[in-house]
Amino acid sequence: MKFGVFLPISGRAAGPATLMEAARRAEALEYDSVWTADRIIIPWQINTLYPYSEEQSFIVPPDRPFLEPLTCLAFLAGCTEKISLGMSVLVLPYRHPLYWAKVSTTIDHLSKGRLILGVGVGWMVEEFEALGVPFEERGKLSDEQLDIINLLWKEERPRFEGRYYRFGEIAFYPKPLQEPRIPIWVGGEGVYAQRRAALYGDAWFPYFVRITPRELRRRFDNIRRWAGEAGRDPEMIRLACCLPIEVSREPIPQEEERLRGTPDQLIKALEGYREIGVEHIALQFMVPHWPERMEQIERFAQGVIPALRDRQ
Repeated sequence: MKFGVFLPISGRAAGPATLMEAARRAEALEYDSVWTADRIIIPWQINTLYPYSEEQSFIVPPDRPFLEPLTCLAFLAGCTEKISLGMSVLVLPYRHPLYWAKVSTTIDHLSKGRLILGVGVGWMVEEFEALGVPFEERGKLSDEQLDIINLLWKEERPRFEGRYYRFGEIAFYPKPLQEPRIPIWVGGEGVYAQRRAALYGDAWFPYFVRITPRELRRRFDNIRRWAGEAGRDPEMIRLACCLPIEVSREPIPQEEERLRGTPDQLIKALEGYREIGVEHIALQFMVPHWPERMEQIERFAQGVIPALRDRQ
């Protein structure tokens, strides 16, 4: 099992020095990946319920910095050497596919093949409205973009005629450095996201605030079944996920659907995820201030990761 950590690209700590320090420290601690989240604007008034916190309210205030994530990954390609650079997740309808495909391929080359491209359809109605993108059509827009990506990264003279995007024969170079392509990890938790992962994904990459490993595996089994029905090899789709985590100093009561506790408790809890086939977990340490968050990141790396790797 591999582990990644979310970087401080939002909030008061966001900036080049902290970002570089965080990524290099994660690499030194032998995390497998670092991750950025996607946000272009934050409205002052948000009525949409946020699905990724128990309070269902967005966690970054609108007057705090929120750096553009692909730009951050390009910056980190030159600041790190071996750690994977993850996007969790690129909200596809926010950008034209020809644009983000070019940026992603550029990062793949700059990093010498270390990009993992998580993709999703988004959730915040107000941000879609500000960007002039139809919220209700975000799923169909995203599927069409993923069809386009398959053409751009494979064909010499791709062309496309769809409902939302169309272009004649174009040249798209360079192709991805990674073969057969940059890994596409499809985010989202519901049935539509699961079907999208079955059709387009190299991995399913949900973010669950609270879910048991058994339920996660049940949904993943659906994805592999749908992939087989669509003519894909189900075994080629991997299981990864994002999970919130809290590292405590004293033992706390355990809940199967939450990742909280001492390093020993976390080791036991994470064994449950490994047993159901999770291969990569991007961890979001739920501490608001960066110095305290970094302390938990270090404790996890020193007290949990070695123990789990020794058991492989």
